[in-house]
Amino acid sequence: MLRIEGLHSYYGDSHILHGIDLVLPAATSLGLLGRNGMGKTTLIRSLMGYVKPAAGRVLLDDRDVTGWVPEKMARRGIGYVPEGRGIFPNLSVRENLLMSARAGIDGRRDWTFERVMATFPRLAERLSHGGQQLSGGEQQMLSIGRALMTNPRLLILDEATEGLAPLIVIEIWKVIAAIRETGIATLIVDRDWRRVLGHTAQAVVMEKGRIVRHGDSAALAAEPVLLESLLGV
Repeated sequence: MLRIEGLHSYYGDSHILHGIDLVLPAATSLGLLGRNGMGKTTLIRSLMGYVKPAAGRVLLDDRDVTGWVPEKMARRGIGYVPEGRGIFPNLSVRENLLMSARAGIDGRRDWTFERVMATFPRLAERLSHGGQQLSGGEQQMLSIGRALMTNPRLLILDEATEGLAPLIVIEIWKVIAAIRETGIATLIVDRDWRRVLGHTAQAVVMEKGRIVRHGDSAALAAEPVLLESLLGV
C-alpha cells in the first residue's frame, strides 16, 4: 500500500533523511524505532506532506504522492496522530470528533461516533468538555479517536504513549491492538521498543537518518543486546 523510495529530506541546510527505503503492505503493522533525533518524525512528516522531500518518492497504491499536502494525504486514507496530539483545545470532545467524521475512500464507515465512544468510554463521559480540560491521557484518546473517525486505511501513531501515566499507557496499547485486528495498517513510533515489537509484525531501526535494521518484530525482539546498543540512552 505504502512505498518509500530513496527519500532525502532537509531542515534548512541540515540533511536529516539519507535515502530511506520502506514498504508497508495493506493491513500490516510496522514499528519505527530509533533514539531521539534520528529522523523518525521527519520521515513521517515527509510522507504526510508537512516536509517536502529533496529527493526520492512516496508511493501510495503505486501512485506517486510525493509532496502532496497533508489534507490530500488524509483524503487518501491516512490517519495521523501526531506527537503532541494536536487536538483543538477550544472545541468540545464531541466537536473534535464530529468535525473529522467521514467515510473512508472505499465509502465504508466502520468507525462511527458510537464505535469510538465504545472504544474510549472515558471520552463518552466528557463529551461537553473542552479539549483543554482533558488530562494528557484523555487528549491522546481523543486524538486517536479523531483519526479513526476518518475511517483510515493506515493509522500513523507518533509517540502515542509519551508522558502518560502507566495505567493509561496500558489502555492505549490495548486500543492499538484492537485497531490492528480491524485490518487497519499501522505505523507506530514509540520509545518503548519492547511494546512496539510486541504490537507489530515488522519493524525498522533508524540511526542518523538511515535505516540500519529491518526485519520481523519477533526476530528483532530476540536481539535485546543489539537493540539496547541502538536504542538505549
